[in-house]
Amino acid sequence: MRSSVSSRLALHLLVLVLAVTAHGHAAAAELEDAELAKYWTADAARVPYRAIQTPGRRDGEKLPLVVFLHGDWQDGTDNQSQLAGRGNGSYELVDAAREDGIALVYVAPQTTDAYWPPARVAAVVRDALARFPIDRRRIYLTGISDGATGVWDALKTYPACFAAGVPMSGMTELAGLGPIRDVPQWVFHGSEDDDTDVETGYDGAMVGSRAVVRALRAMGGKPRYTEYAGEKHVIWPRAYAEDALLPWLLDQRLRGAPCDFSAPAR
Repeated sequence: MRSSVSSRLALHLLVLVLAVTAHGHAAAAELEDAELAKYWTADAARVPYRAIQTPGRRDGEKLPLVVFLHGDWQDGTDNQSQLAGRGNGSYELVDAAREDGIALVYVAPQTTDAYWPPARVAAVVRDALARFPIDRRRIYLTGISDGATGVWDALKTYPACFAAGVPMSGMTELAGLGPIRDVPQWVFHGSEDDDTDVETGYDGAMVGSRAVVRALRAMGGKPRYTEYAGEKHVIWPRAYAEDALLPWLLDQRLRGAPCDFSAPAR
């Protein structure tokens, strides 16, 4: 591991402070209290998540779903911390949808123990499917840091269920990439990431985004990759503000039959 646990914790706390102050305490509080409703999954896991449906739905249409996975410094069960810094910038997707009159559903679940079990992600998707008019062929998964690792883990477990994945500043094992080589992915990372090395991750079995993208392309995949020169770990406010990101997401659709997320799809 490239840094000690204590240094990682200090970095994550700093990231959280910067994320909140970057957008203003008042804006963060307004988002948490008024913008997104609170939900818990109806299953035994009782996974907390926040959700919003943007206006503009027409004639009973089914809507795309964007699922955002936070980093490990926002772990917990308060169903609030995951929204700090406007969901670490991911709320830019909601803002862009509103500006363009696009109806979609955005959900931000919360996890514990610095890990996103794929079953936890699936539980949130199942619950959202029961509450909102979601198009099962247009379910998109994005996340930052450990949440980006969660994106790749969920894609590997449900390779035929998500229409696209957008991991940022993450890492994953090269094992299991084969089944998701054709899943549309737009990967983001900073070239000078001081937490999760863009090439080697933490110098263990999991490697950084650059190595993951290289492996996917070697398998015949065509992931889109944006590496910000000179940027460190916290690149997601910039990445989520990319003008092309939301249109790219909304263009992606499942090629096969949609999933119900009741069991891993292999």
